[in-house]
Amino acid sequence: DKILARVVDAYRRIRNTLRFLMANTSDFDIEKDLVPFEEMLEIDRFALSRAAQFQAEILAHYKVYEFHPVVAKLQVYCSEDLGAFYLDVLKDRLYTTAAGSKARRSAQTALWHITQAMLRWMAPFLSFTAEEAWAICGSGEDKGQSIFTQTYLDLGEPDDALLAKWARIREVRDTVNKEIENVRTEGKVGSSLQANVRISANEADYALLSALGDDLKFVLITSAVELLAGSDLAVQVVPSTALKCERCWHWRA
Repeated sequence: DKILARVVDAYRRIRNTLRFLMANTSDFDIEKDLVPFEEMLEIDRFALSRAAQFQAEILAHYKVYEFHPVVAKLQVYCSEDLGAFYLDVLKDRLYTTAAGSKARRSAQTALWHITQAMLRWMAPFLSFTAEEAWAICGSGEDKGQSIFTQTYLDLGEPDDALLAKWARIREVRDTVNKEIENVRTEGKVGSSLQANVRISANEADYALLSALGDDLKFVLITSAVELLAGSDLAVQVVPSTALKCERCWHWRA
């Protein structure tokens, strides 16, 4: 029973991630809505670079018929890289920006490529699920064919500099989330959007975070962020006294 329960949990994680990806690209036409890679938002370019890095890892396993590591790594990719970070950050942009806006289409371009790649990653061990999803996601000449007529998607080469930069941003985000959780435990805030955050950072981190500009608050999923130069990373969380916008849920004056 315990073994089956673990298998069910792993399958559900991958399947639910796939459902989110498909739902949020349902109005996206790759022929008309594609945003060129160089014009995409940086976090979307990072997501594609991470997908390319991940694909290289799992193809190395497939070449020597190691299926189990692929299953385990795909589950972690869905829960950590996508669920706990990228898709979490993306929700506000997908749900509240204009349907055909560049910001939303940039996100959908990344999601479309990740969906196409992911179906191919999972096909060898989740064959029926991949085939059912492919019947919906297949495009152009591939529509109506089996996913097993496909080859792996060309995601390009991973950008090591971009991956290193966002690895550090994610570490800072984890620190901020920890502080927000402490304030939430005290009952002072509900969602993270109710929090105003003040970050003191050393020269390298300051340059990294300030380069994001207004996008920093979206990455941290807070309503306001104040960035200060300092010696070490320090985070202060203050509950917002502003009003909550009924549309985007941000707390603003």
